[in-house]
Amino acid sequence: MAAGREISMLRSAGRAQQVAREVIVIAAAIVLYFGVRGVIATRTDVAYRNAEHIVGIERSAGVFVEPKLQAAVTAHGWIANAVSYIYIYGHWPVLLTTLLWLLIRHRDAYRTFRNAMLISGGIGLMIFAVFPVAPPRFLPAYGFVDTVTEQTEAYRVLQPPAFVNQYAAVPSLHLGWNLLMGIAVAGLARHSIMRAFGWLMPVLMLAAIVLTANHYLFDGLVGGMIALLSLLAVNRLGSAGRRRRQGRRSTGSGALGPAESLRREVLWK
Repeated sequence: MAAGREISMLRSAGRAQQVAREVIVIAAAIVLYFGVRGVIATRTDVAYRNAEHIVGIERSAGVFVEPKLQAAVTAHGWIANAVSYIYIYGHWPVLLTTLLWLLIRHRDAYRTFRNAMLISGGIGLMIFAVFPVAPPRFLPAYGFVDTVTEQTEAYRVLQPPAFVNQYAAVPSLHLGWNLLMGIAVAGLARHSIMRAFGWLMPVLMLAAIVLTANHYLFDGLVGGMIALLSLLAVNRLGSAGRRRRQGRRSTGSGALGPAESLRREVLWK
């Protein structure tokens, strides 16, 4: 009985420490991400030139449909308002809630998706620095409208202007990170409604980033590819790491008593 209570206490303490540690890590990563992104010096002429390059690429591929799609949406105010709210509240609130759910219910998966987000975020920062791009809302000549600013100011509360690089359209980590969280929810949730939400999450965000004129289709494609490649890299590296850790645990457990082995296993997790 005493050993059982000790193990239970160790597990509870270990989980509490892990949650606290991960909250600090994620909070620090968010501040660092927005801080670095906000102070990246951008030449606006280069950003607008790169935006025109993207428009040219999409036109050559026959997929420059963003102005027509947004015009169809802005003709119906309630739809424009809905996609603006999806863009705002379907990103950070959903990301943080999903990460917390993974941390509490699926700790191994949490580490995988957290690392994929960190890697893709680092890649995104490098691209922001070397390839600045003006978002569609800065190109009104094509008919784009900044629906988020016109419909609501909530986004400016969730993401203060001081931490925003206005010329960081490529890649769209709005889509990339929502895609990662969608994969997690669709693959791990038990309820069919939650799994359906996981499938819809990236689809809705893709619609939102385009219909609010915050990103081009090109941005979403690049953001999704970076997120998926980061997830693939983490899975490959994680498999090798887990095999090494299991080998160390097996070797160490042989020289320890059952209680001490279990104690170390609980703390290791």
